[in-house]
Amino acid sequence: MKRSIQIIALISIGLFYQCAPKPLAPPVAVRMDEAHRRFEAAEQFFQKKDFQNAIKTYSAFLKEFPDHSLVPAALLKIGDIYAATGRSEKAQETYNRLITQYPQSPFYVAAMLGILQLHYDEGKYNEVIARAADIKEDRLSRSEAVRFLLLLADSHNAVSAIEEAVFSYARAFDRAGVSEKKLILPKLQSALQALDAEAIVRILARLEDAESRGYLLYRLGLLRARHQQYNEAVGALGELVEKFPDHEYAIEAEILLDEFKEMALYWSRKRIAYRRYTIGCMLPLSGPYATFGNRALKGIELALNQFSANEMNPPMTIIVKDTASELNRALQAVAELAEENVAAIIGPIKAAEAAAFEAQDRGIPIITLTQKDDITVIGDFVFRNFITPKMQVKTLVSYAVHHLDVDRFAILYPDEPFGKTYMNLFWDELLLNGGRVMGIESYDPAQTDFADSIKKLVGLYYEVPEELKEKHKPLFYSEQAFQEDQDLDTQLKPKTEEEPKPIIDFGAIFIPDAPKKAGLIIPQLAYHDVVDVHLLGTNLWHSDKLIEMAGQYLQGAIMADGFFSNSRSEAVQRFTKDFQEVYRKRPGFIEAITYDTAMMLFEIMRRPEIGSRSMLKDVLLKMKDYPGVTGSTSFNDDGDCEKRLYLLQVKGNRFVEVPYR
Repeated sequence: MKRSIQIIALISIGLFYQCAPKPLAPPVAVRMDEAHRRFEAAEQFFQKKDFQNAIKTYSAFLKEFPDHSLVPAALLKIGDIYAATGRSEKAQETYNRLITQYPQSPFYVAAMLGILQLHYDEGKYNEVIARAADIKEDRLSRSEAVRFLLLLADSHNAVSAIEEAVFSYARAFDRAGVSEKKLILPKLQSALQALDAEAIVRILARLEDAESRGYLLYRLGLLRARHQQYNEAVGALGELVEKFPDHEYAIEAEILLDEFKEMALYWSRKRIAYRRYTIGCMLPLSGPYATFGNRALKGIELALNQFSANEMNPPMTIIVKDTASELNRALQAVAELAEENVAAIIGPIKAAEAAAFEAQDRGIPIITLTQKDDITVIGDFVFRNFITPKMQVKTLVSYAVHHLDVDRFAILYPDEPFGKTYMNLFWDELLLNGGRVMGIESYDPAQTDFADSIKKLVGLYYEVPEELKEKHKPLFYSEQAFQEDQDLDTQLKPKTEEEPKPIIDFGAIFIPDAPKKAGLIIPQLAYHDVVDVHLLGTNLWHSDKLIEMAGQYLQGAIMADGFFSNSRSEAVQRFTKDFQEVYRKRPGFIEAITYDTAMMLFEIMRRPEIGSRSMLKDVLLKMKDYPGVTGSTSFNDDGDCEKRLYLLQVKGNRFVEVPYR
């Protein structure tokens, strides 16, 4: 009854107003109802993913109700539609309008996240990281925080800022729901694999005591154990078991704890006997490689004399063992040096792999002097400080492509393991640097005439059909008849006006061979008109013998080497002068590399904090840009050296250093 009376009253009022002047605008309450109706209609289109009608209806709402409280919501939805349909510029423009005009709106954060997502989708990862600083996390809901931290972590991961990526993945994981955790955990664990123990320790210092911390502690424990730091491994896994007893890795951590405790006790006993100022030296002082071994020993002796000349330095001792380049002698030498409790070992040159396994097993840092592939993967106590084919090729290709502006190359190599190794490395490095191989030919390393290989390289070699090959007089064939056939062949052969020219479609040619062989090949290149190209060679080309054999054809030839006694470097000049005064001859690479290796160890061992072989090994792994006479030297995470080599060029009858960055 009451509702009927209200309706009659409204009808009466309506009749009254039919005669009255119409107002310019409907009452506010009516317009507010219309605003909500329009917005709801747009929302329905949006839910149905009818984006065309949704954006029209949202836009009409904004135009008709510009001051309505739902304007920020409409702007967010319009931005989301533009983003979903690939119109990123319009999306950013809309999101930015919301952010600028409505900074206090609850939709402000969603707009900021929308912009971050657009930047990420466009590969602008540094832009995501920069703009993330503008977001205050206390304004984020749980789901918004997870989305924000994931975007930030993925962006850090994309630019190889792995430590920051792991930190953000861990925080996202801790705030995520069950289903979200399943998506985040693989990313967290994958990124963790790329971090060393020190980086994980830094993250743990920033991270709260939540579930993700358990994954970091478990990984830290494994890394510490891998580097035979068993006490530290016990500490990490012990914290995991104590603070997170329900963690998925808790049971496995308990099992490992018992094992690592035993290993910690074993290694603590084994390493008590440690002469911190004593270095072992394993070199072939007799046998087929005695020349190299004795040269290497001179470099170590000079380093010891110079280091000991400073009274402020502790007294160092060198224990030398002759390996004679024999495997059994090398193994015996490691065992004897272990009994002498040396802090580290330099060498050997030959039988390095066997010695490295033995040193790794005994926990003695060993710096090998070998080109043996993958020598350092044996273990974390195994290092190498030596020039390798890969270093040379990388230096040559980088210089040729980026400094000489050569993009097309030829390779002429000996058909043997040495030549094939350099050929493959050179080709791979060219691909990485945008270069192209236009021609590639091998030759028999035993031959001295390389005409066929050179002709094949430049398109001058043609197979002679069997019927046109030179005829040989058969048995019972008269001289007259044979000569008549020869004359007929001569008459039938087509006459050419001029000899074909070589096709030189490359700007440089790489020849990885020794001086004697390269000295025969290079003049033959000129004979076959292969001229005006850059000649590239290995460190073996750094030989006066090569200049003697091919000097006039060798001008401008470029090679990489690990040492140059005529370098402008003050350190090299001083080393060369000191070496000549003592040994009455100029030093070469072998003397220089062992000098650097010994000096590097001496300088580490004199530090008061180096109390164990394990600590010495850790410092070596962190060695960066050591300023030696063989160039700037660092060790990577595998213990292999990374060196900046010298580039040399032939000018006249001498070698000169090529400056390059």
